Amino acid sequence: MNLTAESHRIPLSDGNSIPLLGLGTYADPQKTPKGSCLEAVKIAIDAGYRHIDGAFVYFNEHEVGQAIREKIAEGKIKREDIFYCGKLWNTCHPPELVRPTLEKTLKILQLDYVDLYIIELPMAFKPGEALYPKDENGKFIYHETDLCATWEAMEACKDAGLAKSIGVSNFNRRQLEMIMNKPGLKYKPVSNQVECHPYFTQPKLLEFCRQHDIVIVGYSPLGTSRDESWVNVSSPPLLKDPVLNAIGKKYNKTAAQVALRFSIQRGVVVIPKSFNPQRIRENFQIFDFSLTEKEMKEIEALNKNVRYVELLM
Repeated sequence: MNLTAESHRIPLSDGNSIPLLGLGTYADPQKTPKGSCLEAVKIAIDAGYRHIDGAFVYFNEHEVGQAIREKIAEGKIKREDIFYCGKLWNTCHPPELVRPTLEKTLKILQLDYVDLYIIELPMAFKPGEALYPKDENGKFIYHETDLCATWEAMEACKDAGLAKSIGVSNFNRRQLEMIMNKPGLKYKPVSNQVECHPYFTQPKLLEFCRQHDIVIVGYSPLGTSRDESWVNVSSPPLLKDPVLNAIGKKYNKTAAQVALRFSIQRGVVVIPKSFNPQRIRENFQIFDFSLTEKEMKEIEALNKNVRYVELLM
């Protein structure tokens, strides 16, 4: 099975299609040197990646846009080769804020449209300048949100050509059903971006989404960093798992490559985040081998139903 990431795409229910492997660009702006994301995206495009996952709250969309534009100018890619996913942040759920927020993202990227625009979380924060609004006791200030009204504003963005496809992130079955059962629904979510990896395989959500032609996009497909401020570090590091390493040895692959291959064979799109050139290239080398049914079952059995990213907010 020798497939390139470009040919290995999953069709979306609206006729668009999404590459199975993408580059995640999440970064802590306090700890990430300027220009790191720019270089990472250029390296990824040169390596063959065509799917870039970003967000306004990563504070690096200007670098992502610059990298894409530079590669277009070089003749390496055309705009239509790239699949860019942007996200609507929690403070921007009121319907009147949705389009201006997406337009702001497009201005930062200096692009005419995004390929996928998703609601980042089903809960909302108080609208305003503060991205993480808190009261005097340090508690988050939430905002009552009508997800159906937010979704209608997302549909309008698709109609206006600002987003080719629209979807959601971190939604459970009940929240998805709320959108899908909405009177007058024009477009259903094409994707749901959630944490998904061998220790958190999401079988019930995956099956529900399959039944409704919603593609699961798995973030943290390799586990994640061990930053105690936002990660559950009680769960063991995924990439040290003996099963993943033993299977990797058989194919001369790393545990990371095995974990990514496992996900894409289940039909889950993966967006590993890395700004390390060697790892970016390594993560791409997953289209030249296949896991057997027995190996897939062995990896499925590793599921612990434990999240690394607990989203305590």
